[in-house]
Amino acid sequence: MLKEISSRRSIRKYIDKPVEDEKIIEIIESARLAPSGSNTQPWHFIVVKSDLTRQKLAEVSNNQKWMISAPVYVVCVADIRSRTEADIAISLDENSPQNELKQIIRDTSIAIEHLILSAENCGLGTCWVAWFTQEKIRPILNIPSDKYVVGIITLGYSDESPKARPRKKLEQIIHYENW
Repeated sequence: MLKEISSRRSIRKYIDKPVEDEKIIEIIESARLAPSGSNTQPWHFIVVKSDLTRQKLAEVSNNQKWMISAPVYVVCVADIRSRTEADIAISLDENSPQNELKQIIRDTSIAIEHLILSAENCGLGTCWVAWFTQEKIRPILNIPSDKYVVGIITLGYSDESPKARPRKKLEQIIHYENW
């Protein structure tokens, strides 16, 4: 697994080649198997291939035009209902105070990283995009206001090979027994 972790890069340029449905299902299956607090599994994944919808998502993502070169987006959504009562009115955004929101973002992020590493293993490039607001992204995909979009994962066959970015040395970040 260290090979995939070491070779993974944020890809912003893709070749014009469709991604096989079998690979899409495989990487989402890997996300489905991720751990979550109290096994709540708050994640949902919206696979987007439509040119028009991808264009709209790129526009609300701070008009990042490079996104359009990716043939598939996987929109990763966290569902607070996995941790709250179903009949409580909830509307989420970037400033929502609910502790459960932090929990579902954490758990969905674990699933997203499973998805990204699985894509790398399948020979696919990805980039985690999160430069958008809930208010602008949700209407495009009819996402209810009690759901939280954690990220858009662009997915496709890479047309670039970015170099590894610097990382801190292990001895700079590892602690034993206490800080």
